[in-house]
Amino acid sequence: MKKKLKSNNMKSKITYIVLTIFICSGLNIFAQKDSIAQQRKARKFVRDGNTLYKEKKFTDASVAYKKALSNSSYYDKASYNLGNALYQGQNFKEAIPQFELTAKTAEDKYTKAEAYHNMGNAFMETKNYQGAVDAYKNSLRNNPNDDETRYNLAVAQKLLDKQNQQNKDKNKNKKDNKNKDKKDKDDKNKNDDKKDGDDKDKKDDKNKDDKGNKNQDDK
Repeated sequence: MKKKLKSNNMKSKITYIVLTIFICSGLNIFAQKDSIAQQRKARKFVRDGNTLYKEKKFTDASVAYKKALSNSSYYDKASYNLGNALYQGQNFKEAIPQFELTAKTAEDKYTKAEAYHNMGNAFMETKNYQGAVDAYKNSLRNNPNDDETRYNLAVAQKLLDKQNQQNKDKNKNKKDNKNKDKKDKDDKNKNDDKKDGDDKDKKDDKNKDDKGNKNQDDK
């Protein structure tokens, strides 16, 4: 049975960082000293964020992940986890650019697929069904075997079609109302012109009567 589209179906697994030991020459270590120091700080903040995330302290976790990104702006694991923390905190619009950043910076297709999937879920929450459709399609391009993403895509496409039809009907009604208002205005102008003509005829008839009466008095 296919799963329904729900926020708790989001692929929000936290990516845990495994520290690796770099064996480099003294010259390379010196040349990359600042970069390595920043990466270590970033990893530490991600670990802190993961702990807070597990405790469902999503706001605090978001702060930790942002600190990680401030030390390593293209750290895809930090941006991915930040997106998940923001999503869980109902900050869907803020989560979207984090998933987008992850999709752009991740090197493996699986991570890209996960990021696009979660981006699609965030778009669904904001009722941006076109964005959701595009995100799910990108996810499937990177992982064609993901049935959950395929199901979510079908739901998003159905909602998008419904939304487009509603917008089409709304625009049609708006156009019909505009045409009706124009017709009513034209009819009113015609009636005003007719009334002015009738008043003029009555005035002319009255003038003729007055003139006739005057001539009669003179006799």
